[in-house]
This record gives sequence, C-alpha cells and structure tokens, in this order.
Amino acid sequence: MTISGKVLPLVKDPERLENRLKEIPPQPGVYFMRDASDRIMYIGKSRKLRSRVRSYFRDSQRLTERIATMVKQVTDIEFIVTDTETEALALEANLIKQHLPYFNVLLKDDKKYPYVCITWSEDYPRIFITRKRQLGKGKDKFYGPYTDSRLLREILRICKRIFPLRQRPQPLFKDRPCLNYDLGRCPGVCQKLETPEEYRKTVQKVAMVFQGRGHELVDILTEAMCKQAEALNFESAARYRDQINGLKSLTADQKVSLPDDTVSRDAIALAKNDSHACIQLFQIRAGQLVGRLAFVADGSAESGAIIQRVLEEHYQTADDVEIPTEILVQHELPDTDILAAALSQRKGRKVTIVAPQRQLKAELLDMVERNAQYELERMQKLGDRNSEAMQDLAAIIDLPDLPHRIEGYDISHIQGSNAVASQVVFIDGLPAKQHYRHYKIKNPTVTAGHSDDFASLAEVIQRRFRKFIEDPQLQRLGNPDFPDLVMIDGGKGQLSAVVAVLEEMNLMEDVRVVSLAKKREEIFLPGASLPVETDAEQPGVQLLRRLRDEAHRFAVTFHRQQRSDKLKRSRLDEIPGLGSHRQKQLLAHFRSVDYIRLATPAQLGEVPGIGQRLAQEIYDYFHPSN
Repeated sequence: MTISGKVLPLVKDPERLENRLKEIPPQPGVYFMRDASDRIMYIGKSRKLRSRVRSYFRDSQRLTERIATMVKQVTDIEFIVTDTETEALALEANLIKQHLPYFNVLLKDDKKYPYVCITWSEDYPRIFITRKRQLGKGKDKFYGPYTDSRLLREILRICKRIFPLRQRPQPLFKDRPCLNYDLGRCPGVCQKLETPEEYRKTVQKVAMVFQGRGHELVDILTEAMCKQAEALNFESAARYRDQINGLKSLTADQKVSLPDDTVSRDAIALAKNDSHACIQLFQIRAGQLVGRLAFVADGSAESGAIIQRVLEEHYQTADDVEIPTEILVQHELPDTDILAAALSQRKGRKVTIVAPQRQLKAELLDMVERNAQYELERMQKLGDRNSEAMQDLAAIIDLPDLPHRIEGYDISHIQGSNAVASQVVFIDGLPAKQHYRHYKIKNPTVTAGHSDDFASLAEVIQRRFRKFIEDPQLQRLGNPDFPDLVMIDGGKGQLSAVVAVLEEMNLMEDVRVVSLAKKREEIFLPGASLPVETDAEQPGVQLLRRLRDEAHRFAVTFHRQQRSDKLKRSRLDEIPGLGSHRQKQLLAHFRSVDYIRLATPAQLGEVPGIGQRLAQEIYDYFHPSN
C-alpha cells in the first residue's frame, strides 16, 4: 500500500507484512531491512530466517528502543539463503562491512583507546599508534584497541630498540640515511639499503608481538641464535640474544595463574547500564597476559548479544593464527555453536567457547569484569558532568531537549589570505573528531588584504546545509547528521550573517543557532540585541567555550597547513609549464624546494610526469646563466 507515492511501513500494512513473512523460508541465511528510501537499515543472520524476522513484529515489547524505532520504519525485507549457519555468519559480517547500516552500529567509535597500525600496503611498512581505525588501505593491519596507552607506547619503544625498524614516516635526507642507520636502529630504508622482502620479514616478527604470539617468536629467535652460534657467527647470535631478552622483559610481570599454561585463551566480560556497555577482553597466551583490549557498546542490548557482536567484529579483523583455542565468556551467547564453528574453520582446529561458573577460570572472568566495571564508573562520572553541562545549556537557550549533536564554526586567515573555516562536532558533550570538517573559502571577494568573516561564515553554512535543501527526501528531525544546535564563534554580526543564510534556505525553524563572543564569553541569540545573562563559569557556558576553542584550534591548524603549502609552492609557481599536479609530484619526491634546487636535470627527469625538457627548464630557473 502507498500514500501519495510513498510506501507504508510494514507495521501499518498487516496484509502485506504477513504475505512477505510467508515468502521467507525457514532456512539459515541473512536478512535485510529497508526503509522508504530503499536504504538498508539493518542486516542480520539466523539459522531460521522466517522465525527470526517474524519475531521483530510479534515481540515488540521485548525489543530495545533502538530496534523498535527501526521496525517502525521498515518497508521491505530481503533475504539471502545459505547452506549453513557458519556461512550466514561470514556473509553477515561482509555485508555489514560493505553497507554500514545505521542500526547495525552496536560498537561505538571511541577515540580514547589506541590501536597499533602496520602499513602493509607500503613496500617498507610503518608501525605506529593511532586512535583512528581503518583510515589506510585495505592491506594495512590494526591491532587493539588497547586500554593502557602508556604500556603500549613502551612496548612499541622496546620493539623499535631490539629490531631494526623504520623510525621516520619520511626521510630526513634525500641522498643519505640519518643517524638511526649508524646506530643500528634502522636498516636504511630511506635509501633502500635493505630490500622490501627482507624488511617485511623483520616487521612480521614485530607483528607477532601484537598478535599475542610473543612466546612463538622467542622460540623462533632462540633456534636462529643457536644456529648462528654453531656456525661461529657470534655477533649475529648476540643480536638474537638481545632480541630474546628484550621480548621476555615485555611479559616478565604478567603471569596469570591457570593450570594449563599451554592453552591460548581469550577472556571477555562486560559491565553496563541503560546507555553504555564497557567490554574488556584479556588475551592470555602461555599463561601470560599479553594484551588487554577494550570496547564500548550500546548498553540497551542483551549482554550475551553484545559480547557475541564484540567477538565477531574482533576476530573478523584478526589473522587466523591470532584466534585462541579457548574463549571464556561472561554470559551465554545467542549463537555460541555458530561462532565456535566459524572460528574453528578459520583456525583449522577446534575452538571452544565456554561460560565457566566456578574455580580458576570463573575467577579470571571476575577479574575481567571488575576492570570493565571500573571503566564504566569512570565513563558514568564523565557522562554525568556532560549531562549537567547539556542540561544547563538547554536551559540557557531554551532548548526543548538536550542537544545531542552540537556543531561549532570558526574562520581563520591572515588579512584575508588563505581563508579557511572549521566545523567541529560534539556528540553528547564530547568531541566526535570523525565528523570534523574543514572548508576552503571560495568567495572571490575574500582575498589577501580584504577579509570578510561575515561572508565567509555565510558561505560555509550554505555549503553545510545545502544537501538538506537539494534532497527533499533527506529527513532533518532525527537525522544523526543534522545538528540540534549550531554555535558560531563571534558576536552579533557573525550571528546575523548566518541567520540570514538559514532564513533564505527556510531552515530557521529546524536549526537552533547561537554565537559566543570571545572577550566576555557572551552568548547571543538570533534577534536579540543583548546577550543572554549567564555566568562565564557555569557548566553550559563552559561547554560552549570548549566547543569554541576546539573550532578555533581546528581552523588555525588547517590555515597554517594551507599557508605552509602555499609557501612551498610559491617559487615553483613561477616556472612555466609546471602546474599544480607536477608541483605535488616534485615535492613528494624531493620533500622541499631546496632539494629541488640542488637536483641535477637527470634527477629531476626521474620524477613521473617530468620530462627531460621540463627538467632542464626547472634546473635553468634555479641556476640562471650570468
């Protein structure tokens, strides 16, 4: 059934719902929930598709608020039948990764936990710590997230000390290695003094540390040390000895008392309230705690379902050798047998998933749960402070509800040159850096020597909200990308410029906007001649100040980057025939204009896109004949 060309949700069309449910077979597979815009909202798996899908529409009282909201929007259901439950599990994981459905987001993106990244996509992989996962290419590998950033940095420091590894993201010199090569800390990858194949073998050894396979690596190095000693290569044997001692120092004080030390196992437990769940996963190999990972999830789901989703997503990105033979879980999982079968198939040997109730294994899970509880309490205290600040802010500017998503905007330039803008986002009072954006100001009237912050802000706001005007189907109310509050860095003038644009776009009824002036920390509302009466130290004002300061920092950082890039290219712009693309290629190859100036025509000609004729012109520009 349709109304005005729009398809009704299935819950409002019982006949079509029942017909659709009858079409779904009682076999294992994957199902898709679609909305009126034909977008995939949710992807799930089941050993009996018909029963699982029907439960969404029969057991509405047992659904979480998040899933109940989704069910009200479902207009169509699709499915893919598989031969086994294990195939359904693997297919579901791949489809979720491909489509990223909104209601499948159970694990929350939490930037406070760091990862280790190894850039296998590069000939000479880099190893570094990051809080942003999967920003690189598909071959890059991420390990974590780790709860103890200080310990993680110490482990990486020791690894770089005992293994000759690439120390810098970019070479320090163009034609010679740096001091790290002379000290034996780097094999000279910047000058390709070691082949990529040999270097990758070294990195593979370091990766074993973050895979929880340090004891295997010690065995491999011990065997290599003995062979070198038998061959009288004592210097090489000494290097292996130092590496072994360094690896043993990483886990010297991390012994876990369990009777079967030869078994590799993971232990996972959680602590949760109505809104958040904090999950801890302890990795135990040969009786040693080699890793302590942490995750944050939506607390409205069942505990067993949360743990299963964490395990599925964690092992999906892990190598097969990283999967342990035993997994201790705090709660029974909804699909224990399916997950265990899938992991066993990948590992090539049996993987057991058990929920122990007594003795040493249960005590280990109790320790994991205590750590999760401590993290939940810390998060709760932080959440209470943020909630107080949002409640105070809502009262200050008379918002009907707490502002879930707040956006802040600022402009940065030097007398109009390299003008840029920033958009920062706070979700529930905390920075959400994955949603940050920056803009280059395109207004032709904003040039060096002539700045116009009013026009710049108007341009940025128009570009930010343009998609909600161009696409009538794009919802505003309830859309996670639509802000509950917009804050402008400035006074009445900046606010008026933004309000004029929003009125022109007919968005003033949907967008609440304020400005925060720097000098007296005054809050201005649209149409008001005087600022709102506030105390600069009250929680709501402090929240806006944090947002304003973050917007300013982000804008200034981007402005400095743009100015630096322009200074790098200023001399290159004067060379005829050298466009922006070739300039980037030259700078990527030589790293600075000074190195370009010192290069010979032959060296310049080695850069892709720079022929011998242009290379000679570049050389002649920097070396004019007298």
